[in-house]
Amino acid sequence: MNKLSFLTVFSVLFIFVSCKDSEQEKEVSQEWDVSVEHLERHIKELSSNAFMGRMPMTVGEELTVAYLEKEMKEIGVAPANNGSYLQDVSLITVNSVADDEITVTGGNSSLTLKKGEDFVAYSQLIQDEIKVEDAEFVFCGFGIVAPEYGWNDYEGIDMTGKIAVVMVNDPGYYLQDENMFTGNAMTYYGRWTYKYEEAARQGAAGIVIIHEDAAAGYPWGVVQGSWSGAKSQLDMPEGSVNFAPMQGWITSNVAQQLFDQADKNQEELFESAKSADFTPIPLGIKTSVTMKNTFERGTSPNVIGIIEGSVRPDEYIIYTAHWDHLGGEDPNDSSTIYNGAVDNATGTAMLLEIARAVKEREEPLERSMVFLFVTAEEQGLLGSEYYATNPVFPTNKTVANMNVDAVFPYGPTNDVLIVGHHQNDLADWAEDIVAGQDRYILPDQEAEKGFYYRSDHFNLAKVGIPAMYASGGADLRDGGKEEGKRLRAEYNQKYYHKQGDEYNPETWNMGSIAQDAEFYFRLGAKIANSQDWPKWSENSEFRAIREKDLEKK
Repeated sequence: MNKLSFLTVFSVLFIFVSCKDSEQEKEVSQEWDVSVEHLERHIKELSSNAFMGRMPMTVGEELTVAYLEKEMKEIGVAPANNGSYLQDVSLITVNSVADDEITVTGGNSSLTLKKGEDFVAYSQLIQDEIKVEDAEFVFCGFGIVAPEYGWNDYEGIDMTGKIAVVMVNDPGYYLQDENMFTGNAMTYYGRWTYKYEEAARQGAAGIVIIHEDAAAGYPWGVVQGSWSGAKSQLDMPEGSVNFAPMQGWITSNVAQQLFDQADKNQEELFESAKSADFTPIPLGIKTSVTMKNTFERGTSPNVIGIIEGSVRPDEYIIYTAHWDHLGGEDPNDSSTIYNGAVDNATGTAMLLEIARAVKEREEPLERSMVFLFVTAEEQGLLGSEYYATNPVFPTNKTVANMNVDAVFPYGPTNDVLIVGHHQNDLADWAEDIVAGQDRYILPDQEAEKGFYYRSDHFNLAKVGIPAMYASGGADLRDGGKEEGKRLRAEYNQKYYHKQGDEYNPETWNMGSIAQDAEFYFRLGAKIANSQDWPKWSENSEFRAIREKDLEKK
C-alpha cells in the first residue's frame, strides 16, 4: 500500500494541489513528469461501479485487463510475455472445514477446544478429506531453521506424525537485541507463512502458531476472520508445492492450558526458545482433527508491459501494483461494491502514469522498465508469487523492484516511509530524490509487525530481487503529523476493505499521489541509468539467495 513522487520545488506543487484555476494547473504541471489529470482519470475509471470491484475471474477482471491493455498500447508500452500483455495465473479456491471441536488427550487431564474461539485449523492439500490422527504436540520454539544465525528449532527430531507448536514472530523481537536476527524488526522467519513452509519441509503432520496480539501485530479476531471460509492459492502441479496436512493457530490462553496439561512450565519453555541451543520438547499430549475440502479452479492474468532500455535492454527494473480488489455483489446496487479506489486503483494508475513519463522522456533510459500489474493480491499475493516462480525476465537480470500499494489521497507529505528500510540499500539510492522533494526518509515505524512481508514486492524479494515498498508518510504539508495520523486511522477504520473506499473528487487531494508517482519515476530512472546494482543488507535473509542467483549470470 504505497507510493512516492515528484521533483522540484514543493511550493510549486502545493500551488498546483490547492488551486483549481486551469491556467495555473497547466503552468505548474509543466514542472512535473507525471500528470495529475492522467492519474485522476485512471483512478476514477478503475474504481467506478462499472468495474464491479475488480475481482479476479469476474466481469470486473475482464474490464480491468482490457483497460490496462488499451492504455499501455496507447502509451507505447510493448507486450512483455512473448507478444502478449498477459501471463495467466492458475488459481484454485479451497474451502477447508475442520472439526467444530477437537479433544487433546494425555498428560494430567483432557482438554476440548472449540473452533474459532480456541483454535483455527485448515488444510491446503488438494484432497477431499484430510485426517491427522493421534498426533503428538511438540513445542518447537519459533519453528525456525536459519543456518546464517546458527539456529535450528527442529534439531534432532523427526516430525513425522507430529504437530509443531511454535511461537509467533522471531527471537529478535523478544530479546530486543539487534545482534539477534534483526532485533525488533521482524524477519521473514517471524512470519506465519515461513513457519508453515518450514513445518512442511520438516514433514510435520501439522503446525499451530501461538497467537499473541503484540508479537503478531493484530488481534485474534483477524486470525478468526482470515482463516475461515474459502481461500485461494496457486493451482500448481502435484509435487511442486508442499504443505503440512494441517495448519492453524491457537490462542495464548489455550497454549497455557496445553502446557499445563503436559506438566510443562510455559515461562520456562518460552525462555528456552530464545536460545540457539534450544531443542524440540515433546509434550506427551495428542489430538486428532479432520478437515473436509472442496475446490473451484480458474485462471486470472497478470498484465505485463515493457519499455526496452537503450544500452542494457537485458537488465530489468520491475514496477509492481496489484490491479485486483474484493469485487461486488450487485451491479445495480453500488452499496454492495468494493471499489478499492485507494486499494489499489491508486497504485495501478501510478504505474500507467510512470510508464507514460518513461516513454515520453527525451532520452530513453538505459535499462528496460517493466510494468507488472499482478492479480489476486487480496487472495494472498498470488499473482506476484506466480510471477516470482515463473518469471518472464530472469531474476538474476532483474536489478530491482518497486511496489506501489494503496496511496492515501490526503495531500503532499514531508516524509517518505520506507517499509523494510533495513533490508537493502534502496533507501540510500532514494536519498537525493527525497531531498529534492524537500522531504525526509522515515524508517518503518512498526518493523516488528512485518509489513515488509505483506505486499507483492515480498515475493520478488523471496527470489532475491532487491525490492522497495514505500509511501508518503503521515507528516502532511497541510495539517502535520497529527492530522495525517487521524486521516490514516479513519481510513483503516471506515474504508479499508469496505464499500466506502471510493474516489471522491470533493475530498481527495491528488497532490500526494502525484508526489509519490514522481518519486518512483525518478528513482526508477536513476537506477536504470546507473551501471550499479542495488544490494541487500548484510543481515538480510534475502542476501544469500541473491548472491547464489547472481552466480548463474
